[in-house]
Amino acid sequence: MTGAYVKIGYFEREADLIFQDEVHGNLFEQVEGTISLLFTKYIKAMISYDGIHRNETYEYPKEAVREALLNAIAHKDYSGSTPIQIRVYPDKLMIWNEGHLPENWTVSNLLKSHSSRPYNPDIANAFFRSGYVESWGRGISKMTELCSAGGLPEPSYLVEGSDFWVEFKKDIYHKEMLTGFGLNDRQLDALLHFKSQGEILSADYVRRFGISERTARYDLVELVEKGLLNKNGDRKSAKYVFR
Repeated sequence: MTGAYVKIGYFEREADLIFQDEVHGNLFEQVEGTISLLFTKYIKAMISYDGIHRNETYEYPKEAVREALLNAIAHKDYSGSTPIQIRVYPDKLMIWNEGHLPENWTVSNLLKSHSSRPYNPDIANAFFRSGYVESWGRGISKMTELCSAGGLPEPSYLVEGSDFWVEFKKDIYHKEMLTGFGLNDRQLDALLHFKSQGEILSADYVRRFGISERTARYDLVELVEKGLLNKNGDRKSAKYVFR
């Protein structure tokens, strides 16, 4: 069928496609081929060692991305001619498919407990019988749990007409990613130190670095301007929240 394949692209920015691939074959081959390609060519792994044992931690949980891909294939409207599209950016991964939610459903229905109502029940049943998916409608909650366990933001979902997007965001608050933002030493240290708290108070920033309130405010406002923090509240009681 026309459009029954997966297209993957790496983008530096929205208009800057750096390289791309296509994955064809039957739907089982598309699942395995797409996941293999994503996690060998498009998604980096951070290496750590436990004694002599090497551990690889990917930027996104592999099982969460796999679940999103299976959902896209099982819910795709194959009467259209456009393939499933996966866009990989430096800070996020987006999966698009042409499909439709069940009648009278919105994204809010997906985010709470719901029954399994696939757009293509025969495809979903084939995946279920092969052990690829459950049949309980838990795919969305499973992706959320996997991302939370990996210290990542929850996936977000966007439905516009027949366009269905799933977006995974990377954890940008580690040294490798932050060095590209042109931060001073205080800013870099603060983001790494206060990350677990989820917010930075100006008074805490002053106390940690022994600087004036004016300097602290300048540093924190600059982090907001760079898109690394959100400011909540007025000048004196402001909280700088991790996004």
